[in-house]
Amino acid sequence: MARSVSAMRGQILESALRLFAVHGFRGTSLQDIASDAGCSKASLLYHFAGKEKILTELLTPARDALATLLDRVSGLEGGRLVEEAVVGYVDLALRFRREIRLLFEDIAEMSCHQDLNVMELADGLLDALAGRSQQAPSRVAAWMVLGAVFITSATDDEVAPDEVLRAEMIRSALRTLDHTPS
Repeated sequence: MARSVSAMRGQILESALRLFAVHGFRGTSLQDIASDAGCSKASLLYHFAGKEKILTELLTPARDALATLLDRVSGLEGGRLVEEAVVGYVDLALRFRREIRLLFEDIAEMSCHQDLNVMELADGLLDALAGRSQQAPSRVAAWMVLGAVFITSATDDEVAPDEVLRAEMIRSALRTLDHTPS
């Protein structure tokens, strides 16, 4: 029985995400993805014009979720802004772990991906984590949180159950930002 177009696209994306996370974007060929998805390379190319298009489709939900978070906190200030930004960022990082592993594989190349505006969103998140402060201590702490949450969520190490990991990531991030939760 033939798979529906949407089922085939979904299988291709799932295979690509799994293979990219293990072998990297560059280390995975279109044929690797097609074989894993159980289709021909021609069928894969019918659905996606190439690996770049697959990558864009894989990362778009995470990008959109980050943009939504930034919209949600845009009207907040001070401690409430910092707290909401930290909780939202940790939740997104845990939700999109496999995508973050993919980004982590080649952060320089992925952050410059034209269709995703990664750097613009990262700047917005950094600003929110710093409580919109331009002071060096706030900015440095925000960079540290940005990187630490990213790296922690990208690890395969099962350090703790997700609920414990989430709580500790939030607590540690707020402490790094010298913020006491309200």
